[in-house]
Amino acid sequence: MNASLLRPAIYIAALCGLYLATAMFVPAMIDLYYGHEDWQVFALSGFMVGGISLMTALATRGASPVFTKRLGFLLVNLLWAVFSLVGAIPLYLADHELSFAQSLFESISAITTTGSTVLSGLDTMPPGILLWRSLLQWLGGIGIVALGLFVLPFLRVGGMSFFKLESSDTSDKPFARLASFTRAFMAVYVGITLACAIAYGWAGMTGFDALNHALTTVATGGFSTHDASFGYFDSIPLLWISSLFMTICSLPFSLLIIFVVRRRLNTLRDPQIVVFVGYLVTFAVALAVYHHLRNGTGLGTALAHSFHNISSILSTTGYASDDYTNWGPFAVALAFFATFMGGCTGSTAGGIKAYRFVVLFNIVGTGLKRLVYPNAVYSVRYGSSIIEPEAQRGIFLFIALYIFLWAVGSLAMALLGYDFLTSASAVLTALSNVGPGIGSIVGPAGNFSTISDPALYLLSLLMLLGRLEILTVLVLLTPVFWRQ
Repeated sequence: MNASLLRPAIYIAALCGLYLATAMFVPAMIDLYYGHEDWQVFALSGFMVGGISLMTALATRGASPVFTKRLGFLLVNLLWAVFSLVGAIPLYLADHELSFAQSLFESISAITTTGSTVLSGLDTMPPGILLWRSLLQWLGGIGIVALGLFVLPFLRVGGMSFFKLESSDTSDKPFARLASFTRAFMAVYVGITLACAIAYGWAGMTGFDALNHALTTVATGGFSTHDASFGYFDSIPLLWISSLFMTICSLPFSLLIIFVVRRRLNTLRDPQIVVFVGYLVTFAVALAVYHHLRNGTGLGTALAHSFHNISSILSTTGYASDDYTNWGPFAVALAFFATFMGGCTGSTAGGIKAYRFVVLFNIVGTGLKRLVYPNAVYSVRYGSSIIEPEAQRGIFLFIALYIFLWAVGSLAMALLGYDFLTSASAVLTALSNVGPGIGSIVGPAGNFSTISDPALYLLSLLMLLGRLEILTVLVLLTPVFWRQ
């Protein structure tokens, strides 16, 4: 590969490292305010990362190159690698006796908004560490939306750009310039975060809890300030508020922006939104009725817990209001299959995503019609748009690689000594960026603190693969990518 592409990629990564170093001073000030010595760790990490990033940026500064696919692939992988390593530094240096593998796993889980954690004793943990984890998830959510809306559609390996920014036709653009859209996106993202924090505070959370949970709800990340997650609060109104915001943030942000700024209600009739809300409501109601009939739980309480936990899984947030694996075998099976599905493309949610299910269903329907009328011409559509064969192949390739990586990863976890349920569930929740899995070890009542370092490295890689849509990472392993 042309070495000139490395310079701009490293330069941009160094600038992003500066931003993340600046963010470290926020938890430093929080710890200093509460009188905890960890403020020194965050301050030292901020100065160290900031100094290295500044020197690297100055050394690699130069003329801006033309943004090509090859540069895009390299830049995306480099940025997420830098974010993961930088985010792990305060966690490793803090006085919590985390190994480097655990620190890196926690950082990647935050940046990819997965929500799996190796930390326990969150209720008595220093506020700076808790806020740093939440900030990493919130900032990761911004990167994920930008990735899904702009970078992946350009690279043709995922995403679905509503704005068609590469087109010269501006008649359908809600905003004439990318800068206008970026400002609108940040305004909506910050506005939803503030609304969520206010709602949590109104429903009974403390200010610190409300801030942290708002940051991780909007990012659909799921880190909590308590070991029991939402079960700590024992509040039905909080469950409904959380379910609402998790669902909203599982929708495409591009369409949310058009809805909020332009008041265009027709955007909410997007096919993937209809499908996502459809299977969310179906799963939640079915689980609530099952929980009510099998365990005698009141229907209102069962509905609140079911909607919260199902929306948490489908939005890949990772909160838990109760250990739903104790509700019965149907609850376990439903949660396991829901882990595959995910939210909408262009949101902070992970998983296979509703967009791919819509296209896959239409491909199957078109194939069945061709069996009956082999000479007829049928096109695969997404709403009023025709899905090109290249995009169809990309969807099949993604799903095939997703299943392949899940199988290989599960076998690797089993080779490291874990039972089938823990292995399959941990790998699945990493690929889908969900957070908690199934079973006593990685289930909603447990965490990943007892997972060995080699297994944590494996799961960390899978979290990055799942978040970057798999193909974006694997393309770097092909020899043709590095040829001149």
